[in-house]
Amino acid sequence: MSVHASSRRGLLRASGLAGLVVAGTAVATSGAQAAPAHTTDVLHVDTVAALRALNTGPLADGTLVLVAGYRTPGDGGTMTLRWDRESDTPHNGGTVIAPKTDPTGRWHQLHTGTVDFRTFGHLDAEHPADAALDAMINDPTIHRIEAHTDLLFTQRHLWNRSNIELDFGGHRVHTTGIEKNTHDNPFGAVLSFRGTTTDTTVEHALSAEVVELTDAFPVPDAEVFGVGQWWAVQVAPVAGGGADERELQKLVEITEIIDATHIRIGYLNGWELAAGRRLTWTRVEPVRNTHVRNLVFEGAGDDEYTGSHPVSYEYAVDCDVSGIHATGSFWPVIMRRWCTRFRTEQCSLKNPPTVDYGGAGYLTQQIYCLYGHIADCTTSNVRHLNDLTASAYCTVTNCHGDGDDAGGNPFTTHGQYEHDLLFDGNSGLMDIANSGGQWGISAKRITVRRHVCSWFTANTKITDLTLEDVTVIARPTFDQAGTLTVNADGAQVRGCTAKTFAVAQRSARSTRPTVISDCSFEPPAGAVLVQTPVSTPVHFVRCTFGGVDGAVLRGSGPVRFTDCTVTGAANAAPLSVGSAEIVIDGGTYAGTGIELSAVRDQHLTVTSGTRITGTNRAKVLLGRAAGTGTVTWDVSALTSSTEDAGTAHIRIADGRNHYAATGSRFTGGTLHLAPAALDTALHTCCVERGTRRTAMPESGASARTDGNLTL
Repeated sequence: MSVHASSRRGLLRASGLAGLVVAGTAVATSGAQAAPAHTTDVLHVDTVAALRALNTGPLADGTLVLVAGYRTPGDGGTMTLRWDRESDTPHNGGTVIAPKTDPTGRWHQLHTGTVDFRTFGHLDAEHPADAALDAMINDPTIHRIEAHTDLLFTQRHLWNRSNIELDFGGHRVHTTGIEKNTHDNPFGAVLSFRGTTTDTTVEHALSAEVVELTDAFPVPDAEVFGVGQWWAVQVAPVAGGGADERELQKLVEITEIIDATHIRIGYLNGWELAAGRRLTWTRVEPVRNTHVRNLVFEGAGDDEYTGSHPVSYEYAVDCDVSGIHATGSFWPVIMRRWCTRFRTEQCSLKNPPTVDYGGAGYLTQQIYCLYGHIADCTTSNVRHLNDLTASAYCTVTNCHGDGDDAGGNPFTTHGQYEHDLLFDGNSGLMDIANSGGQWGISAKRITVRRHVCSWFTANTKITDLTLEDVTVIARPTFDQAGTLTVNADGAQVRGCTAKTFAVAQRSARSTRPTVISDCSFEPPAGAVLVQTPVSTPVHFVRCTFGGVDGAVLRGSGPVRFTDCTVTGAANAAPLSVGSAEIVIDGGTYAGTGIELSAVRDQHLTVTSGTRITGTNRAKVLLGRAAGTGTVTWDVSALTSSTEDAGTAHIRIADGRNHYAATGSRFTGGTLHLAPAALDTALHTCCVERGTRRTAMPESGASARTDGNLTL
């Protein structure tokens, strides 16, 4: 077993451990003997088995030994250890190695804070590496754990360790035969990190209103709090709301003691909290700076008990994940709750065991999280790529989900009062704040830019939604309508494209208008463009609508079209408008028209620059149904032309009406203004070229129809 000193020095140089040798050489013999050694001597043995067989009796305390490999020289298990004669630390086969026969004394691995699974004898995935993992995690002198081979884990680990990085080097992690999980436990991951909640809690009713975007909170006694401490704070559920409907649930840092009854936290609150609402503060010692990187995860099992998943964090700060590529992970690949400041990057999930079981089959889920960044991730055939629930100030960039026909939408939030989220440059189905009333179906200031998908719905209580350059393309295997739906509560939709577009309304919290500008839509026949509950104003600006056939504006709120282009399908029905106020401000309307439903009193305004051409199925370009409402018509500087002699530019034959048309030009077709349907009428300064009047009131006390040019 002995080697020459020159060979030993070469091995030391090759292993990078030459600097550990001070001077001298002691040669171990194959008979489990050791020559007397000084602390400056370095022994050399081939394997850990040989090391454990050494006779340590003659060794001086502090003797160093170089092990050439764990089972065979050069197998990657090379390490240097130091003899501690007084140590009785439990043997773990890697960082602490006990002699086979001596009851006391231990060999302690010398390292710079980085330790390798191979120094515990794990050179492949044949045997579970759980004990080695626990030994390294629980050693405070280790700050980085590396894997250089595939590994097998059969336990679900839970630690509160901070300041450590686990880098699996892109190797596979197997979980065949893993122990059973508990019921409904997405935190039963292979690698689970959880901060410690203390017994220190403060519960109180707010003495004053907490306004939106404040970081100053009233408390009964500010002396309980300390700058730099972390607290989990939550408000009681909304009265009369869902069981989990809370506007505030976050892990926050105390940044200032303002006075005896006020503290400042590192978070601008996203929702107003009324005086009297109850808050609960719980002091937390979070896990910090603990990162997991670079592994290929192969899940095992197909249900909540036998299924496996790699990583979870709870009560964690500054903990990042990158480079995890999973297949068959049951619960979310990266599960987070009560986490603040984190990055999840370059991760993926394919083919989880289920996309139907609630909470399962995700790439990453964040609950009660702050300041997260999710980037460069992909999924195939999963339930969700990313779920941000009750979270705020997070961004999701360059993430892409495919295979979502039968699964779920890659991008989602629960609607538990999320706010200030940015989605940028992603692709895949999106469904915001739509998990049900249990969580509140509310969100605020969600921005989506440069997104591509075949279905996008944001029609719950979403306030101040901003969509920019969102493209929804109908897909025959999923939503053939290519639907984009938004909530009329401060929505700003700019430069977007979809087949079917709809405006819904579930809330009215915003002070900004709902504006849809520079967009293109091709709604199917009879599509409801503005749904019944919409009562707030909706403004379409420079939008293009193609192939329109009987589109419906059913809501009561005002609708304005400015410089829009609306093209009807062949033999199309006109737009059916139920809005209390409809303004057509410029733009072109070809092969279509507008029919006011008169289900309520209505006011139609057509302004200068508006062009209406062609005909439609109803043979009426501007008309009304026989509803009970009174309709007021204000038409000025309209240009209307038709080559169909039987098509009416304006037809008023039913109900009560107040009509005024000035400075307009009508070419071809007819004008039908039935005197019995007009309480008042003004038709003057208009040009009628080849237009036949089929009904027109005589000038009198309530009507003026003279002063026109008829050609």
